[in-house]
Amino acid sequence: MNGALRVLAVHGIGHQDVDASWKEAWARAIEGAVQGWNPTRQVQVSFVPYDDLFARAPLGAAGWAEAIWKLLASGVSYGLGDLLHPGRGFLGLSDAARWTAGMIAQWVDSEKLRAAANRRVLDAISSTDAEVICAHSMGSLICYDAFIRDRGPATIAGRTFVSFGSQIGNPFVRGIFGGRLVPIRARRWRHLYNHFDRIFTTPLHIPDPNFRQIGTPFDIEGIDDHDALHYLTHPAAISGLWYELAGGAAARAVERSARAFSRLGAGPARRAMLVGINDYPDPQHRLEGCVNDVFLVSSMLQECGFLADDIRVVFDRRATARGILDRLEWLLDGAGAGDVRVFYYSGHGAQLPAYGAREEVDHLDECLLPCDFDWSAGRAITDNQFFELYSQLPYETRFVAILDCCHSGGMARDGGPRVRGLTPPDDIRHRLLRWEPDLRMWVPRDLERGRKGIGYARNRPSYTGSLGVTHRLGRSVTLRTLERGRYVRVRRQLGHRGPYLPVILEACGENQLSYEYRHGGTPYGAFTFALHEVFRGLLERGRPITFEGLRASAAGRLAELEYDQTPTVVGPRAIVESRIPWIG
Repeated sequence: MNGALRVLAVHGIGHQDVDASWKEAWARAIEGAVQGWNPTRQVQVSFVPYDDLFARAPLGAAGWAEAIWKLLASGVSYGLGDLLHPGRGFLGLSDAARWTAGMIAQWVDSEKLRAAANRRVLDAISSTDAEVICAHSMGSLICYDAFIRDRGPATIAGRTFVSFGSQIGNPFVRGIFGGRLVPIRARRWRHLYNHFDRIFTTPLHIPDPNFRQIGTPFDIEGIDDHDALHYLTHPAAISGLWYELAGGAAARAVERSARAFSRLGAGPARRAMLVGINDYPDPQHRLEGCVNDVFLVSSMLQECGFLADDIRVVFDRRATARGILDRLEWLLDGAGAGDVRVFYYSGHGAQLPAYGAREEVDHLDECLLPCDFDWSAGRAITDNQFFELYSQLPYETRFVAILDCCHSGGMARDGGPRVRGLTPPDDIRHRLLRWEPDLRMWVPRDLERGRKGIGYARNRPSYTGSLGVTHRLGRSVTLRTLERGRYVRVRRQLGHRGPYLPVILEACGENQLSYEYRHGGTPYGAFTFALHEVFRGLLERGRPITFEGLRASAAGRLAELEYDQTPTVVGPRAIVESRIPWIG
């Protein structure tokens, strides 16, 4: 490989145009990383400034402030709540976080600014004929936005894009792309991710063979773990990125080995993960049939062709929030077009009053209750954790979530069937109430204020509940932030259908209860038992059925058993009305 490696560097946030010392440091780091693999390879690094574009862009005060709060809210919902100190809000952030939040909010709020920044980057690539584009933080947002629009795909074709310390996958940012990140036409896209980085960064899941995320963890006190040089010179970046770009015999040998290993990494076509929790810590919350449900569903799936090795289960005290999420990662990792993934949950559900970045309760989170649930977001399974695992799946993947629980709350009457949902304790319930002096009564707070104008779904109650304030499981509500008309327009421009939507079979309607049932002396979930009976009949007769047909048949069986619960199914209409791929 002859000639110098041409690299274009796009800086992050913090007035880099004023202090030019970063340029020399980046150039030395990149040259050292490349020549560590190929000592004779020269490196030519060019730089593209953009701070002047932000300085000239007007700040729309209302829109900018709202964007700031939404970005901070995405941090809270994404487990970055420790960025904000109670009572200090925006001022509680580090300098780097404040700069980042401000510039991202400004960029999101101004289409004119984004267009100008896109032109700046694309012109720089063309003028330098860069082979590699290295973009940090804000620079990575500008580059990605440029590469998916207008002349961007043609410009990045055949080149390598390296993003690091990036907010591309942040839920707030992803919303302006219609809730889904599309692949770029680069020869390679390498994303360096540090899970200690506190500046609104996230991992990426891009369903494209040219994309690979490289873990580059570092935890250094006092710098928010966002430093560009620590990313570029991390040992994992040296071995996982720069060898590809260096050329030479050693680098080519490592790349051949990596390609061979990646071909061996494909997962099985079918996987299932099943959760059953009877033994909650509080005796009055304990259930009886959940473990039985899991064995029933596992046997049913194995009779449908799932291998025992491809089904994982977790019960009771081992079903912590972390334990469930780790197994969900296993379930969905590597899922491709045509693969089948099944998640089954039997236990309690609830609605959790949730705070936004303004430190106000602004919505409810539907959640599944692990055994260590304590009415905090960190020990619940909400869609804020869940959507990161499924929202980027290929549309051709068949992911089904079956939930035998309810979110309405309720307690079993003495001698009556147990209910699979919890009512919040009074201190949590207080978040949803306000005192009405004229009535001298406690009345529900109005949470609809923040939901008006969001028209992304024709069947809105299926996504945000009957009052429009609930983040329902499996719907990616956090990513569906655009007004309906703009949402449709952006999806068409970028050539996608929005976040991946799984098929969700639920035991009952939004305001109903999910009950347990005793078959003789053996307890089960009433919904799961009805579902199993329908499955059994179908398998014996060798007949296929649609997801909607399965729901209707289970509803009929529950009615025969005189249970006042009607199962629901949500998902892409074409999938819901198509035959279930592992039956018949």
